[in-house]
Amino acid sequence: MPNHLSIPFKKTYSCPIPIATRDYIQNHTEDHPDAYIRDINQWKSLRDIGTGGVLHSDRINFALNYHAQLVFILAKLPSDINLEFSYAHAFASSPSSLPVTLRSITFERASVLFNIAALYSQLAASEDRSSQDGLKRASSYYQNAAGVFAFLSTSALPKLGPLVDSENTPSDLTENIVKSLEWLMLAQAQECVWQRAVTDHYKNSLIAKLAAKVSSLYNTSLLSIRLASADSCDALPTSWIPHLETKQYHFNAASQFRKSIDELEASRYGDEIQRLMMAEADAKKGFNIAKRAGVAQAVLNDVKSLLDVVQKNLTRAERDNDLIYHQNVPAPSSIPVIQEVSMVQSIIPPGLRDPKTAIGNDNIIFGEMLGWGAREAINIYNDNKGNLLQEKIVEPAQNLNDEADKKLQSLNLPSSLEALERPVGLPPSLLRKAEEIRLEQGPTKIDVYLDDVQRLSRHVLGILDEAMDILDSEASEDEAARRETLMNRPPSHEANQELVMKQQRYRTILIQAAESDELVRRKWEEWEDQIIELTRDEDELEALVPSSTVSMTGKAVSTSQTQIHARTLRGLLESLDDIRRTRDDLVVRAQRRAESDDIRLKVLTAAASLEHGIEMSAVMFEDVSDNELAKYDKFIQGLTEGRKKQEEILSSIKSTNDAFIQSRKQDPAVKDREQALQFLDLAYSHYREIIRNLDEGLKFYNDMAGILTNFKEACKIWSSARSREARLLHRNMASLSIRDNASDESHEVPVPTVLPLRKGTRKQTAGIPTLSSADWEAQELAPPPAKHTDKTAKHR
Repeated sequence: MPNHLSIPFKKTYSCPIPIATRDYIQNHTEDHPDAYIRDINQWKSLRDIGTGGVLHSDRINFALNYHAQLVFILAKLPSDINLEFSYAHAFASSPSSLPVTLRSITFERASVLFNIAALYSQLAASEDRSSQDGLKRASSYYQNAAGVFAFLSTSALPKLGPLVDSENTPSDLTENIVKSLEWLMLAQAQECVWQRAVTDHYKNSLIAKLAAKVSSLYNTSLLSIRLASADSCDALPTSWIPHLETKQYHFNAASQFRKSIDELEASRYGDEIQRLMMAEADAKKGFNIAKRAGVAQAVLNDVKSLLDVVQKNLTRAERDNDLIYHQNVPAPSSIPVIQEVSMVQSIIPPGLRDPKTAIGNDNIIFGEMLGWGAREAINIYNDNKGNLLQEKIVEPAQNLNDEADKKLQSLNLPSSLEALERPVGLPPSLLRKAEEIRLEQGPTKIDVYLDDVQRLSRHVLGILDEAMDILDSEASEDEAARRETLMNRPPSHEANQELVMKQQRYRTILIQAAESDELVRRKWEEWEDQIIELTRDEDELEALVPSSTVSMTGKAVSTSQTQIHARTLRGLLESLDDIRRTRDDLVVRAQRRAESDDIRLKVLTAAASLEHGIEMSAVMFEDVSDNELAKYDKFIQGLTEGRKKQEEILSSIKSTNDAFIQSRKQDPAVKDREQALQFLDLAYSHYREIIRNLDEGLKFYNDMAGILTNFKEACKIWSSARSREARLLHRNMASLSIRDNASDESHEVPVPTVLPLRKGTRKQTAGIPTLSSADWEAQELAPPPAKHTDKTAKHR
């Protein structure tokens, strides 16, 4: 039996690479999956031979090649493409132990690295260390294994951590366990160097320093394990920690023993005795631990052999000192510490440092695909561009137009001015508005929109109800399964709590949207008749508006002043129209710029300048995005300048209108005409507002339908995973029951009661996404657009 530890492989299982990859390319990229058939098949083939499980030196290159391809794949695809990878714990005590299943290519990469290190360690352990060449190869393999573990710790684990919650983190891929394995590999590599030094009869002082470093490395490995969580420690074999403790004491004793020989040769007999006493104490501790804990027989024999030699030399040294030398034996604290000498280091294979060298002349998988980070940067830019256009340009422009309209309506403009200027007939502005509603078939259009909004509202609510039906069905299955099998997992009402809370948020949004829809419907019912009147022919519409004449007798000064104020007011209104037209033109130009704006080429250029194979993220392209969004600053600045001009003109309009009202003749016929024109103008304003509200409602429900469909699919995936887990637990319990029954029958003892798992035992899940992960995150929808009720009184 060997006196070294080797790392077992993490056993893996098949996964549907072609299906998941094709689905992701189809649904999340602009490419067609058929363009990557060769890449997908190459990925599947490489995985079959690159994930470990076979002890042969030729497999190193296959594994390094597969890892390198995973690095390049992660530069093109996100870690989660809905592809599940399953790996058993490396130190699983039973073949039936539940594997850890994660939808993460990063998890696949970390596991592949672990298995590369395990392969190096097994190759080292399989070497014949009775020869110098065997010791050299073993030491080299161990240092490579340590290098892979170091690379795993610094390169892969930091990227895996944010993707996996603490409950589902594989305990053999935690930071402390991986570091412990790295130190263990270095300790065994240093032990090979020590063994070569002993065989080649190096000086005892140097052998002592080499042994001291071996002991130190074993101790560092132990400390890392003790810093790990209880679950991680429990997953290790029971003899693992005693093996490290025995080795630590063994080589500390060996170091003191070799140094004692050096003290003897220097005639420091008292120091020799003290070092032998220290060596004996450590050797006894190591022997007791090995004997009590049942470590490998070879390890027990090694420490027992050392103990015998130390005790024999201690007896001889004490006798010689008592009879001949009579030197004082110093206290242990006064003995100089043995300086450690390290001859090993963590050697990272070149294929890990530079993945391209591991691939050689092979094609890089998905080499022609745009990286997901760059693709995400383009999507984020387009989203930011759309938000900026809507929130900084379109909506502010509409708000400015609305502010101007409300201000003019409060001043009864331009109706009062048009009533004076055109005592008979209809103003051209009103004729244009009426023609617009007739051409759009306004009332029919509103009725159709209202029906569409109501239909979509029922549709999205139905999707949400279907999602809850899925969760309810899973809860019923869980209750039924619990009546048949003892399950160490949370019940459904606890496990699905986050999904239920998200459903409640969605339902609240839909309720608010329904309330807004009702406000729009009431507004339509309130103004329907007046809007329909605007669809009449010009003659019929003119008959609705009373004519008026301006009396020119009497106060000529007053009439003259009225005309002056009217001309000034008309000029101000035309200036306001110019500002509005300029603003509308600015919005149109911004929208056209956004439609033709394509950042793809600039992102591709930036991506090409990055290191080849680096795992890209959207953050790397923020500078490009910011520079491109700056193109819209001039439109925002134009709106700001237009706002200032509009405020000045509206202020002038108000003061001029006050003077106009004071100076004009108070003719009842004029006032009636003003009110009629104003009322028709209000009807048009409400028509545009209702149409705008309904357009927003249709967009809202269409967006919500997509989000709730994704939410429903997430519920379906989660429920299916829970069902699979329940079936697996049921089969395991049934298998355990059969084995227990068979054992009971052979011993003829009563069947014991199955006890629940002890508290603190880590529960591993098979294929079930966790609710705290990003898998369940859907795009959050903003609250539905508010539909404001216009409280302007109607005048008939």
